[in-house]
Amino acid sequence: MQAVGDDIPLSEGGALLMERIMHPSSDPLWILCWGGSNVLAQVLYRLRSTHTKPEFAALRAKLRVYTISDQDDTGAWIRGTFPDILYIASVHAWNHYGMATWTGISGDHFYRFDQGGPNFEKCSKQWIRDNIQLGPLGAEYPDYTIIPEGDTPTFLYLIQNGLGVPEKPDYGSWGGRYCLADVSDGGLRSKHYMDAADTVVGKDGETYVSNHATVWRWRDTFQNDFAARMQWTLNALDGANHHPVICLNGSFGSSPVHLSAEAGTTLRLDASETYDPDGDSLTFKWWHYREPSATQWVASLEIEEIKISARDKESRAVDATLPGPEKFHADPSSGPCTANKQAMHIILEVTDSGCPALTSYRRIIIQVTK
Repeated sequence: MQAVGDDIPLSEGGALLMERIMHPSSDPLWILCWGGSNVLAQVLYRLRSTHTKPEFAALRAKLRVYTISDQDDTGAWIRGTFPDILYIASVHAWNHYGMATWTGISGDHFYRFDQGGPNFEKCSKQWIRDNIQLGPLGAEYPDYTIIPEGDTPTFLYLIQNGLGVPEKPDYGSWGGRYCLADVSDGGLRSKHYMDAADTVVGKDGETYVSNHATVWRWRDTFQNDFAARMQWTLNALDGANHHPVICLNGSFGSSPVHLSAEAGTTLRLDASETYDPDGDSLTFKWWHYREPSATQWVASLEIEEIKISARDKESRAVDATLPGPEKFHADPSSGPCTANKQAMHIILEVTDSGCPALTSYRRIIIQVTK
């Protein structure tokens, strides 16, 4: 907070941030903080003193923040003073970064969490030499000393590959999964999204329940994506691999497919028109992502699993059978709940046979009715 105040001029970064916030566009402005957030704090402090309350509220409404933990004392001030700003941040003891969700990108060996679950091979220095440190751009990529790509989950979070929805941190994506800390109608009504957990079967076959798993579960695919992008810098368009193009129930694109169905019914999901631009063969995987529907740590105690069965040899089309109405509960200790049934999430992953293999996603969100 020593960098925030009436008598402190804006830095160059602060001036640029101010200009972007003041731009007339109504699109969300994502601010990714890889160190302290004092530049953002100083800009907010300045805007508050130079605008009317309605004007300042309209400017704040455009802001979306994802910080790599709190690395100075301004993060807590921003969240407490402006709780209406969508703000993604792990919160833990000062300098205890190994507890943060974002370290799931590559920190399992250094911080020693979830040992045996993540595939560390694709974070090794040898893998980086073989796949990333190639050509003129790759030559600029340094050897890491602690963990590689520690800040990158903020960037991965915004990649529109059909998995994540930026306005919904609780849906989960390559950048991890975060949930609101304040879910009441009283208090601050803060939009601070904090660490949440996923249940994931690791490389060793064991089951892990952790916040780190919300990132490392995607490691194979986002590292393959990184390796492919490096190949794009070295080859002509037709000399490198490209992502499959998913068509789900006749719909192309990366936005979720929203459906509505009664509890206990069966839905047909068809991705038959999906293709690979390079002509590679494709593998289809459909699975129920239970955690985005849950209100607690262990989703299996609250969310009954959707039964998914293939309709063809390649699983290009499947039947998804929703749990019956007696299976929906408001919480694990309650009886059957007939109102406000969950929105349930199915993820389609389509992976090609190219090198490196690339994966595209599509999310299906089913609002269950009576």
